[in-house]
Amino acid sequence: MRGVSRLGDWPGHMVLGLTLLVLAYWRRSSKWMRIFAAMILACALAGAAARVIKISTGRARPGVQTEAEWNGPRVSSRYNAFPSGHTAASTAFFATLALASWRIGLGFLVIPLLIAFSRMYVAAHYLSDVVCASMIGVLIAYFVVHWIPPAIRNRKS
Repeated sequence: MRGVSRLGDWPGHMVLGLTLLVLAYWRRSSKWMRIFAAMILACALAGAAARVIKISTGRARPGVQTEAEWNGPRVSSRYNAFPSGHTAASTAFFATLALASWRIGLGFLVIPLLIAFSRMYVAAHYLSDVVCASMIGVLIAYFVVHWIPPAIRNRKS
């Protein structure tokens, strides 16, 4: 699970997204280039949103003993548990794919679930951290898919 947590952070998603973007460019598929660019954008936005919320909430991680319930804004990663950045970025990345092309993307939604479970397993987050992060990721994915040109949206056939 530590390996899943390590690979499930945003750099792994960015490398995958950029690789897929280059492959789509090489294949001259403008539709898939837009989808992969949207996935990268959603991942970045979700990661940034989660980071801002983390710093402002100051919720300690499960392994940190605190005397106060709210610690105020802190930059230290020991006090940045809510929400899970790994889960938010991964959910936004793969939910964008699922919203743009549900036949391909639906199966990949297992990856954010695995990453969320790994974050709780390694005692980096509480259940509420990963649930809220998943909601942030889905909302950002929805926003990105509906903000980008309609050429990549899932057509109802």
